[in-house]
Amino acid sequence: MTRKAERRAPMAEPFRRFLELLQQAKAIPRDQLPEPTAFSLATCASGRPSVRMLLLKHVDEEGFVFYTNYESRKGRELLANPNAAMCFHWQQMEIQVRVEGRVSPVESAEADAYFASRGRGSQIGAWASEQSRPIDDEQLLEGRVAEFERRFEGAPVPRPPHWSGFRLVPTSIEFWKGMPSRLHRRELYARRDDAWHVEILFP
Repeated sequence: MTRKAERRAPMAEPFRRFLELLQQAKAIPRDQLPEPTAFSLATCASGRPSVRMLLLKHVDEEGFVFYTNYESRKGRELLANPNAAMCFHWQQMEIQVRVEGRVSPVESAEADAYFASRGRGSQIGAWASEQSRPIDDEQLLEGRVAEFERRFEGAPVPRPPHWSGFRLVPTSIEFWKGMPSRLHRRELYARRDDAWHVEILFP
């Protein structure tokens, strides 16, 4: 395929390719790549972009799923403007994957199931932390943790109403592979007319 070539791809193709790369990243020793599911998430509200690192929790042909406090900065920005971008960078493999699209909230049952799988400390933390808000005294957080530990003592911790997940449904996925002389390989999968179209980009 030349760099100008374009072809239609099966709907599953970019997701299958991403999952294969993710499995390769997970096979790298933890002391070299501690968090293979880590990605940067870019959001934008009122024309002011912001970016932070998160962990991917699920991916399939419906999209990429992550969880957060909906009252956090990223949560508020995504609810105000659902357009977002993700970037995975596995330096050891010289591979980068960029994903762009729109997010939508996951179903309550899906969020409940994932929240139930978290460690109890993380569950308590989701209740105790007023994420992204100023804190006058760090002991306040310790006090809130103790408060919710007492509240849920001896019982399962329910999912907070302000904590759930987003699914980013991609409109484009770009695979970047580092090559000698900076002549990198870039393949862009763009979704148009309910099909994926593949283009090779100049590095």
